[in-house]
Amino acid sequence: MLSIPTKTLQADPLPGLMPSSVALVVGDLSKSGAGRWGGAVRPFLLAQALQKLGCRVKLVGFTFGDQAAISSTADLEVITVPGKPYPQFWQSIRQLWPHLDGDLIYAYKPKPTSFGVALWHHLLKHKRPLLLDIDDWELSWHGGDAYRYQPSLKHLVRDIAKSDGALRQPDHPLYLRWMEKLVSRADVITVHTQFLQQRFGGISIPNGKDTALFNPENYDATALKQRYGLATYRVLMFPGAPRPYKGVEDILLALDSLNESDLRLVIVGGSPYDNYDQQLMQRCPVLSMVIGSFG
Repeated sequence: MLSIPTKTLQADPLPGLMPSSVALVVGDLSKSGAGRWGGAVRPFLLAQALQKLGCRVKLVGFTFGDQAAISSTADLEVITVPGKPYPQFWQSIRQLWPHLDGDLIYAYKPKPTSFGVALWHHLLKHKRPLLLDIDDWELSWHGGDAYRYQPSLKHLVRDIAKSDGALRQPDHPLYLRWMEKLVSRADVITVHTQFLQQRFGGISIPNGKDTALFNPENYDATALKQRYGLATYRVLMFPGAPRPYKGVEDILLALDSLNESDLRLVIVGGSPYDNYDQQLMQRCPVLSMVIGSFG
């Protein structure tokens, strides 16, 4: 689990405003979206930080394809509305709007399903202060600045007219590009990396480790290693979702070069995006990688 330092939020980015309630808008709270990691992803951490400042926080968002992975608790209210492709998505937006009733609206990610919904609400309904949190360069998954949508007429008609057409998807890359051009319409932008701050500006609110939760004195390392069949091994641990750019393969190459049979790489969490972790295990059976959770 990560934590976000509250002292950065205490900088009062909107002078004179200390909201008593915040509606935090998340584009996808389903199991395939932000809900897949439970309370360990950034919108939940922002909610915790705001609660520590005395704000009442409500998490509001859509679910696409499956049920919400997170339900309301005594500490955090969660409101979800089924998300649908365009044009039905406009009805989903209308269902969500009544729940954007905080003194402050905080959108997570510059996507149509979050910032777009919040910005439209801000402009047409209530002029409540609008904040935007950017924790990824969304367009980078689609080629970044080089991305172009240049379909033939036939392709364009298909993308619009077919029930599963690409442009029916609320967060299509074309719409992400449009949303990037509207980022400056937010009253305040928060980011968590230097790259994002250089690109979009804003206030840096870095993610950090919850040192109390990760205190090794709270756990029996020997018992845990026995539980997961690692008692005889020296363990290198990678917590999180392995992706090709994160350097896991470099570690595997290094382990292969060392050729020491008592070394094991343990991926804690696995990949919710694809089967990349399984591919690594098939390619490196000698390393006997273990995919699991030390929960």
